[in-house]
Amino acid sequence: MKLLVAVKRVVDHRIRVEPTADGSGVETEGLKTAMNPFDENALEEALRLKEAGVASEIVAVSIGTDAVHDVLRHALAMGADRVIHARHDAALEQRGVARVLREVALREAAQIVLLGKQAIDDDAGQTGQMLAAVLGWPQASFVSELTVADGRARVVREVEGGTEVRSLQLPAVLTADLRLNTPRFVRLPNLMQARKKPIETLDVAALGLDLAPRQRTLRVVEPPARKAGVRVKSIAELVDRLKNEAGVL
Repeated sequence: MKLLVAVKRVVDHRIRVEPTADGSGVETEGLKTAMNPFDENALEEALRLKEAGVASEIVAVSIGTDAVHDVLRHALAMGADRVIHARHDAALEQRGVARVLREVALREAAQIVLLGKQAIDDDAGQTGQMLAAVLGWPQASFVSELTVADGRARVVREVEGGTEVRSLQLPAVLTADLRLNTPRFVRLPNLMQARKKPIETLDVAALGLDLAPRQRTLRVVEPPARKAGVRVKSIAELVDRLKNEAGVL
């Protein structure tokens, strides 16, 4: 069984990003980047399935410029068998990402596509669902437990107010929650070895897909500063403020 894992290059989650001076986006120049944390959980789960004898090959794919090579090298260092750089120089919306991943999944004949439930740069949480739609495959999002056997995936997924258990016929698309696992520590020798391994390049333009954006960013601004808390002297004053100032009663 072949597993395809989509990984995205994002600004490191420990770094604060700020809007650009003209408000057209966020400033990323010179900032440390890393693999999207949720995608790292997805890759870790794929590696565990291979170690359990369920999967035979793990292929990681990332879309973007040559800058994505660092996250692909990280995927190799973690244990991915092969990596694919889907080269595309312009930014893509989730719809476009899903269309590219569809082509890769079909070309690789993957039985499971794993990716993070969301990317920490836009927090959209839409790519997995859109990918399942264009593939026509069943999907489970926010997966916190996964078991694969007899051509089916049994998942426990987070829902509002608790969890639910689902069984999906493969092939399927699964999006990983942080609760799914703890990604392994990557040792320096593995990173050095990963630098010598090949990265396959796929020209996205040659796929002939409609990747034109459907949205336009008007302006990016920081959220307003949070107001300081106010002490009240009595329950009556609290109720009055909630009713007349906060408008919640």
